[in-house]
Amino acid sequence: MTRYARAERHLFANTLVASGPDAPTLDDPWRTRDLAAHIVLRDSRPDLVLGMFVPALSGRLDRAMRETADGDWTALVRRVRSGPPGWFPTQLAAVDERMNLGEMFLHHEDVLRAVPGFERRELGAPLEGALWGQLGTMATLFLRKAPTGVVLVSPGHGRLAAKGPTGPGTVVVTGTPGELTLYVSGRQRVASVETEGPDDAVGALDTASLGG
Repeated sequence: MTRYARAERHLFANTLVASGPDAPTLDDPWRTRDLAAHIVLRDSRPDLVLGMFVPALSGRLDRAMRETADGDWTALVRRVRSGPPGWFPTQLAAVDERMNLGEMFLHHEDVLRAVPGFERRELGAPLEGALWGQLGTMATLFLRKAPTGVVLVSPGHGRLAAKGPTGPGTVVVTGTPGELTLYVSGRQRVASVETEGPDDAVGALDTASLGG
């Protein structure tokens, strides 16, 4: 099968090299070195990444993040590019696509779109199709706390009822799969989409803290 996640990982590593260790990201206050450290720990230390969700473990994660981010930049990017160790399940193409395509795409865009006046890249139909194939699962996760109902529409790909109606109403969000992925993950301000629905509902969704 085509390894879109692997290809996006290599492009992401190239962008890190070009940007340097202290460039801004959309994950403010993280700089590129912090984002790279996050990827490396996610790839190699899932026990530490639990600290993102379990407060009692957050101290260990913070220390590991700082130590990793403060290491040699060239070596850090090399670890991002090489990915998880050989015994990880993500060495299997299907597992890698499911676990890492969205992650690599979003964090790559976190660097590209943090630059004022950024230009959106053309993803190409195959990658857009792969992102659309995962959008249903991602939207279910990312829109759990959305204040409105959400319907996602991507011309040429389909229509997805991502969250049922709520009191404020339902918002229809239209865009390419890549832009919709950015929107539902909490990156609304940089996502090129069209939103339709009651004004109050659109405003609430556009400014909501989405993404988990």
